[in-house]
Amino acid sequence: MGKSWMGNIRRAMALLFSCALLTGCGSTGEVDDYATNIGYEARGSSQTTQGTQSDSGSSTTQTGGIPKDEIKVGVLHLSDPAEGSGYTYTHDLGIQGMQQNLGLSDDQIVRKINVNDGDTQATKQAIQECIDEGCNIIFTTSWGYMETTAEMAEEYPEVYFSHGTGYLSNGKNFNNYFGRIYQARYLSGIVAGMNTTSNKIGYVAAMDSSNSEVTGGIDAFALGIYSVNPDAQIYVKVTNSWYDPEGEKAAAQVLLDMGCDVIAQHCDTEYPQTLAQEKGAYSIGYNSDMSKNAPQACLCSVIWNWSAYYTAAVQSIIDGSWDGSNYYGGMSENLVNITGLADFCVDGTQEKVDEAKKQILSGENGVFDGVIETNTGETVGKEGETLDDATITGGINWYFKTVSVVE
Repeated sequence: MGKSWMGNIRRAMALLFSCALLTGCGSTGEVDDYATNIGYEARGSSQTTQGTQSDSGSSTTQTGGIPKDEIKVGVLHLSDPAEGSGYTYTHDLGIQGMQQNLGLSDDQIVRKINVNDGDTQATKQAIQECIDEGCNIIFTTSWGYMETTAEMAEEYPEVYFSHGTGYLSNGKNFNNYFGRIYQARYLSGIVAGMNTTSNKIGYVAAMDSSNSEVTGGIDAFALGIYSVNPDAQIYVKVTNSWYDPEGEKAAAQVLLDMGCDVIAQHCDTEYPQTLAQEKGAYSIGYNSDMSKNAPQACLCSVIWNWSAYYTAAVQSIIDGSWDGSNYYGGMSENLVNITGLADFCVDGTQEKVDEAKKQILSGENGVFDGVIETNTGETVGKEGETLDDATITGGINWYFKTVSVVE
């Protein structure tokens, strides 16, 4: 990551900090809480080796910048952020935070909602509408938008494109942003492992083992569980959709019927949480704090704090320091974390989480350390080494030995 980009990250952190101090910063209390709870340090990171770039050339620094009053930001959302508390909702909190931090007006934000990421034509149309409405930078927030975003970036080199999750980028006007969510997943696994009594833990997954983003999160979760409770088993039910409210609810029901007494998720809605509460089980939320949806069930939530990235990215367009670098933050940048634990967690849970978090932040625990046994009896990794981020985000198509997939 170039120094100019690092400077933007620092400015973004300062903006977030000052926003937290101003009583009138946000339009809603939830956005204010989101900015206040980020607590970012003045650090950012990039991953130059993440995935595969669609252009093998080096990053090209853009110059000149665009005046702030001429900036227009487009964003593609998988669902309607007003309908839930999951993936889309969390990304839109980040967009709202960016807007407030930079002082952009409402007409400088163009949202395209309910854009099916499995429909190439719908994705292309939504991006084209953003361009036609004058957007200088377009954020496409779901995995399935990736290839269409790459194509549109080639067609419109004067427009900046930034794609969340996935792996494609071109080092010029199209980058990729994601984070070390596996660090927070590991911590949430400790919470689940210490609070199960049946030693059966369920996990509602959007995609199967072919998708490294989902599978890596499951494995990190399982490794966290194993660190405190090696007898626990993890049962995964796949919905094969990033957003399927009924499918997510049905998957959670299957797992609960099997006797799982903790339900985790990598899917968009809060239904696994609310169903767990209804059935008297515990849950681990994802994307945003889901304790508000299931206050008697949610042990903690694995959360993203997207506002700092969105703020820094748009600021780099304004001041001309965009250099096409991919962004890949973690707990050190507070891009990912877990929420505070529920007061009904068993004694000792917080201490175990604190210990592991300290080890992750110091580098003592890389989560995917050493030789790891898969559920097929094979092994990955090497003694004394840790899987690199490129492998974790793009090369995990195996499950840890305590994980089973429910058909």
